[in-house]
Amino acid sequence: MVIPLNYIARNLWARRLTTALTAGGLALVVFVFATVLMMDEGLRRTLVTTGELDNVVIIRKGAETEIQSGITREQAGIIEMHPAVAIGAQGERLASKEPVVLISLLRAGDGKPSNVVIRGTSNLGFTLRPQVKIREGRLFRPGTAEIIVGPSISARFANTGIGQQIRFAQREWTVVGVFDSGGSGFDSEVWGDAEQLMQAFRRNVYSAIVARLADAGQFERFRADVNEDPRLAQEMKREQTFYSDQSKALSTFISVLGITLSVIFSIGATIGAMITMYASVASRVNEIGTLRALGFRRGAVLWAFLAEALLLGVVGGVIGLLLASLMQLASFSTINFQTFADLSFRFVLTVDIAAKTLLFALAMGFAGGFLPAFRASQMKIVDALRTV
Repeated sequence: MVIPLNYIARNLWARRLTTALTAGGLALVVFVFATVLMMDEGLRRTLVTTGELDNVVIIRKGAETEIQSGITREQAGIIEMHPAVAIGAQGERLASKEPVVLISLLRAGDGKPSNVVIRGTSNLGFTLRPQVKIREGRLFRPGTAEIIVGPSISARFANTGIGQQIRFAQREWTVVGVFDSGGSGFDSEVWGDAEQLMQAFRRNVYSAIVARLADAGQFERFRADVNEDPRLAQEMKREQTFYSDQSKALSTFISVLGITLSVIFSIGATIGAMITMYASVASRVNEIGTLRALGFRRGAVLWAFLAEALLLGVVGGVIGLLLASLMQLASFSTINFQTFADLSFRFVLTVDIAAKTLLFALAMGFAGGFLPAFRASQMKIVDALRTV
């Protein structure tokens, strides 16, 4: 015979205060575990969605970021004339040659400086990135000291509203628009005219080239030609892969730190659940004896007490997951370890993360309940029914 589940649930309800405290401890651990996974997923999506599937990024060999890279005008000309580069409706080569520089801006909240990426581009840059749209104001005019900013920049930094001016590279730059890139990493950047920025920063080389492939299947051949050309010293990656790689160092740090904290906290929560279940067993010795006398086998008793612990884990897991889901309502920022620039992102909850979180909660419930359940199942009927 199997002990009914509603009997198990009523036992938990009868000890509401103890159940609530234990489930609360489990919920806090689950909250930490889930938010770490959500943060990692949010960072990954922010940077992966920055790239387009058919776009490639070319940077100098050995450079890990666009900021560290350098491509001469001659090299840029060779690359953009490659047959693998797509041709636009007006006969133009779909390759955007872009300088990328770090500048320091003051945060609106505390007035402290923070690094921000400024990218020089042109109309081709918008053609290659159809997800980027002007949300407010207008596009900068070529040949002028006008810039546009991502929504994360306009929300968090001083003097970045439309019509306001920012000073860098010994010039005053006027903000004329706010663009939206759909939550990608571009939302944390400032964009301006490539040639004007090259002059202002006194640069004679580009940082990177973003090109559209005429055919996605030509990627390997294009990359091989760039690697083998003695005039070039560049390497190529698909744009999504390139920006995904930018998140690896930060993602690894967050994952290791978060999982370590979750493991440490889970030990405490598991011990708490174990103490709760041991107390439950100690207070229900006669009840256990009665169940055994009624014909319930040791396995049924083991299952009953283990099910209580698993149910505690489920309750704690659901509460922790609900609390973690609220993190999706806010936007957060951190420092990208690759570029040392400010990066805004959102926590993202997926079905996979929810499943992992609930499994983690069940694992804590099982670890905390197995030994007490085993002890209850091993009690002898005579000893259990003996009155103290």
